[in-house]
Amino acid sequence: MMTLKQIYDLAIDLGIKNDLRGEAKVKKNLAKQKEKYQKLGKEKKAEFDQENLTNPYSDTRILYDNGKEVKKVLVGIDIGVQEILLAKTLGCDTAISHHPDSIALADLSSVMHLQAEVLAMYGVPINIAEAITKERVSEVARGLSPINHNRAVDAAKLLNINYICVHTPCDNLAAIYLDKEIKKAKPETVGEIIDLLKKIPEYAEAVKLKAGPKIFAGSADNSVGKIALTEITGGTSGSKDMYEKISQAGIGTIIGMHLGEESRKEAMKHYLNVVIAGHMSSDSLGVNQFIDKLEKQKIEIVPCSGLIRVSRNVKK
Repeated sequence: MMTLKQIYDLAIDLGIKNDLRGEAKVKKNLAKQKEKYQKLGKEKKAEFDQENLTNPYSDTRILYDNGKEVKKVLVGIDIGVQEILLAKTLGCDTAISHHPDSIALADLSSVMHLQAEVLAMYGVPINIAEAITKERVSEVARGLSPINHNRAVDAAKLLNINYICVHTPCDNLAAIYLDKEIKKAKPETVGEIIDLLKKIPEYAEAVKLKAGPKIFAGSADNSVGKIALTEITGGTSGSKDMYEKISQAGIGTIIGMHLGEESRKEAMKHYLNVVIAGHMSSDSLGVNQFIDKLEKQKIEIVPCSGLIRVSRNVKK
């Protein structure tokens, strides 16, 4: 069995080791964060969130911990008050949400700086990537400010259900998995990317649910050129202004989870192919790899709330 703190530590460790930017880059960023903290005055240090010194993913947090061992977990893409009640009804002692909640949702915009570094990795000059990302980060932060962030946490406390959210670490797992599969398969056309995705169990199941991979810009016969996974991890959707710069950096095809209409039009304007793998299916791809680790520790998993459960623990 594991404690909630051990599950949290595992999530952060997996996130860092599977970050598209590389483990060394993430640890370097953490070191810089510690340097900034040491230079703060007494009042600022008192306000500083100590988790930021060891956790580079502000959207992944322990939300309520009753101190008891974790034995049976309700896992969903989203967890709300209704899922907390369901957890209690099903005899679960813990709820794990993929999407952030409470303090992790309120601070979601902080993790989006990852996007600038990923864009730079694909050839967009870092100064341009940071400038593009900065306004989008501000926009997301303003949009989150009026939300009632703590509803599900309050319910978890009242019912004494452990509650944690694990967002970017799972998205990192999905991104790295897809990156490896794409590099191995070396698709030449956009249609071949779709065919490749449909061979992955989570996406194959999504096809049955009418939510399978789709081409949002370009066509199946288009050559892919250089492929970028700019929309799989990084908190939430990036700025629509990035597509021009991505195209100028020599990217031919983007693979993402979801895409707004304005962003789609911008991508088409700059002749980019865009493959949308799917939201719940891509989230499930990352979450499944994480909870497979928990299953190995004899923790019972109860999937819900959009999670397409595929276990890779099964020996073939």
